[in-house]
Amino acid sequence: MTTKTNDPRMPANYDPSEFPAFAVTVDVVILTMSNKRLHVLLVRRGVAPFEGMWAIPGGFKRPAETLDEAAKRELAEETGVDSASLLTQLGAYGDPDRDPRMNVVTIAYLAAIRRVGVVVAGADAAEAALIPVSEVLKGKTELAFDHAQIVRDAVERVRVDLELRGIATAFVGPTFTLAELRAVYEAVWGEQLDGANFRRSVLAESGWVIPTGRRARPGSTGGKPAELYRAGRMWKKGAPVRYPQPNDTRKEHE
Repeated sequence: MTTKTNDPRMPANYDPSEFPAFAVTVDVVILTMSNKRLHVLLVRRGVAPFEGMWAIPGGFKRPAETLDEAAKRELAEETGVDSASLLTQLGAYGDPDRDPRMNVVTIAYLAAIRRVGVVVAGADAAEAALIPVSEVLKGKTELAFDHAQIVRDAVERVRVDLELRGIATAFVGPTFTLAELRAVYEAVWGEQLDGANFRRSVLAESGWVIPTGRRARPGSTGGKPAELYRAGRMWKKGAPVRYPQPNDTRKEHE
């Protein structure tokens, strides 16, 4: 039986019921820095399947909304976080057995942000929290569905973008110290960088960072407070440092 429609673009005698049905979801990976470590925003599922397990915020796309609208809504409903303007599509995941309920294709989104703010679980999420990315990558925190793979892909994207697209400043505030900036590279790349070499690389060419003439608040250990900088225009062209190779002197072996 042919499905009738008033849409003039529909080909004659076209029957959509001849094709298998599947659902579309959106999943949102939010990465941020906390205590010099890279964290991901996760929710604990309050409903089946995988009830009680940690997962990426997300859910089913409604028929009348775009993918971007669905990602914004799900993120806000499940975590209370509003970072819609920073979301970019990461990729699509459609293995037929990724969801035990039915054939579900998900569109993953990614955002690297400076501060998540107050996280409040809502909708079908029983809890929402920032979890160290290392716990997910090492399997210490097990995720529902194929969300561990999505997080791995998101981290790998950020690792590449850190060098090619200069997104390091997305993780710091409007003003920052060079130590705070270096901590971003170390957390994302999982490598210790020599502080002196990092400073020379960032300051070797003008346009990467601009001195503000101000200094950070004094630390608990005393000493002269670090100088504060703001991002220059050069970050649009890449980054002043490169991923350290095994024989790179910038890498400090543990």
